[in-house]
Amino acid sequence: MEEDKYAKELEVAVRVVHVACALCGRVQERLLATSNDHVLSKDDDSPVTVAEDFSVQAIISWLLSEIFGVQNVSIVAEEDIETISNDGSAGLLEAVVNTVNESLASASKYGLQSPETTLGTSEVLEAIARCNSTGGPRGRYWVLDPVDGTLGFVRGDQYAVALALIEDGKVVLGVLGCPNYPVKTEWLNYHYQDHQTMPQSSLVTPDAGGKGCVLYARRGSGEAWLQSLVDGEKMLEWPNRARLIRVSSIDDPALATLCEPVERANSNHSFTAGLAHSVGLRKQPLRVHSMVKYAAIARGDAEIFMKFAKCGYKEKIWDHAAGVVIVEEAGGVVTDAGGRPLDFSKGMYLEGLDRGIIACSGVTLHEKFIAAVYASWDSSNL
Repeated sequence: MEEDKYAKELEVAVRVVHVACALCGRVQERLLATSNDHVLSKDDDSPVTVAEDFSVQAIISWLLSEIFGVQNVSIVAEEDIETISNDGSAGLLEAVVNTVNESLASASKYGLQSPETTLGTSEVLEAIARCNSTGGPRGRYWVLDPVDGTLGFVRGDQYAVALALIEDGKVVLGVLGCPNYPVKTEWLNYHYQDHQTMPQSSLVTPDAGGKGCVLYARRGSGEAWLQSLVDGEKMLEWPNRARLIRVSSIDDPALATLCEPVERANSNHSFTAGLAHSVGLRKQPLRVHSMVKYAAIARGDAEIFMKFAKCGYKEKIWDHAAGVVIVEEAGGVVTDAGGRPLDFSKGMYLEGLDRGIIACSGVTLHEKFIAAVYASWDSSNL
């Protein structure tokens, strides 16, 4: 039956993202409480910690391969094995192996099987190395951003674990783990208003039990779901009292909230601000790290997300795949700035992207922004 298609894949994806979120939460707490030596510099100058790409990538790769079979699992992911397997990374690799085994030991809490014995260095490296797909228009492959928003991660702010499944170039399901995104919207406001002045170690919601959630959706279902992260010693119950989420019904620009990236390096804030003003947005933008911006649209906490990359920057499929399908199934609209759907069939990058990306809670707002782009593009300095 059509409604059962991808049911197992979606359930497994949600469970493994829960495992990854638990790992990240533990390591972020340690990172903020103590100095941490395991910080590298990526090509884009964003810090990467041991909790981020390597450990999460190894865990998700290993779990998917165990459940579906190594021969049936193909993964497009951000990191390659070269960074961690060179001679100068022995200490980092040891830390990754320890983190992976610590996390997999508690996999049963999430309804998954732990390895019979602890994984060795070679097994962890093999799991990371298996994430070597380059995507494309044919076949089935997973798309993973182990931790999206590394800067938010090390600052104790927002970040996301993003996992999507693509078949024949189309995103068929997406899961977004948002460990610091409070379940209740009013706590997001609390966090956002105070995080500029609070010490990093104090970045928690008023009720820690309501901190963190996982969002997920299957293409064509017309439904997007949210469930809380698992507290303490509780077990993950599927579907864990998940609740349906829908985009906001606001279509008046004066009442709408714009989400935009925190980092200026790869996004043109001045063009976005001019566009927002021309359409009639009056509220202060909500600047959020990572794909949590897509979560904010899907949950109805914001109405618009725009990203116009600076010249030369190419958008990667793992930065958008999971978020796009969740927003669309929650009732939203996501296209490039020319109004065309995003094309995930061209490999690791969103090739042919027209100027930028616009995600809106509904058609009315989306059409106004598309029109505004055409009206103001010639005068921009992108």
